[in-house]
Amino acid sequence: MGWFWSDKVDLASASKVQTQPQTGNPSSSSLSACPIDHSAYTKSNPSSASASASAAAAAAAPTCPVLSKDNDEVLNPMNNMPMAISSELAPGQKIKLSTERTISTIPRGETPDQGQWEYPSPQQMLNAMLAKGKGDGIPEDAVESMVEVHNFLNEGAWQQILEWEDKYTKDTKIEPRLKKFTGKPHDLSPKARMYLWLGQLFPETFNTIPPFDRHDWTVLRSQGRNQGWKEVRYVIDYYSAPDDEETGMPAFMLDTRPALDGFGSIRDRIVTFAGPVWKKAMGEIDEF
Repeated sequence: MGWFWSDKVDLASASKVQTQPQTGNPSSSSLSACPIDHSAYTKSNPSSASASASAAAAAAAPTCPVLSKDNDEVLNPMNNMPMAISSELAPGQKIKLSTERTISTIPRGETPDQGQWEYPSPQQMLNAMLAKGKGDGIPEDAVESMVEVHNFLNEGAWQQILEWEDKYTKDTKIEPRLKKFTGKPHDLSPKARMYLWLGQLFPETFNTIPPFDRHDWTVLRSQGRNQGWKEVRYVIDYYSAPDDEETGMPAFMLDTRPALDGFGSIRDRIVTFAGPVWKKAMGEIDEF
């Protein structure tokens, strides 16, 4: 599980974030939704607080408004987002937001000519939230910070996936790509459900609060040059973490792992999680 702080980060340096597959219990979380502090902005003057800190606290909305599917709007099956997100100012909007979209580091589709995934612009983010009824009470000048946190967490998730895929990438010399993704904020993964059950029995040891969001990403793993791709589903649970002691910035933990859809993924999970335990038992490492 990787830890991510909500301080401003540019995507060019996102690949430098230190991440690792989770080997223990997720930390308790006070969040229940998207990692953006919608409510905090209505309680204080946004200009007098750290935008990045505010953007990462507990949310009032029940789900991440960009990646969820909770209405009858026509959605893109590749990412569960509206087919056309408007870049026009919303009715009554007072602040003009950027319409510039950030290109991610995540390769899209099966071929290089399909480019990389693009994140919604701040204006598109606001319009998407308003269209889904999630925009009430969100100050317009907070949206850009919300987009930064949203993009940063997605970049962190991709870095964790690259770590899982590393041994296959070394074999084929071909980097994995992302075919599609979807948000499932209301669907607890089996692992998250197990930790919550254990938390009821051992609250001092295991997590007692569910992740604030869940994504399922379909990754394309190369089977060799000109041999096509294998689709591998990854599950990502998003947890809050204790604020950083030195900076006071809110932090997040991402539990990213291949879904147990086949023997290969089961083997990868066992090797990754059991490996450190075995090495410690054999005296190869002093601590986890």
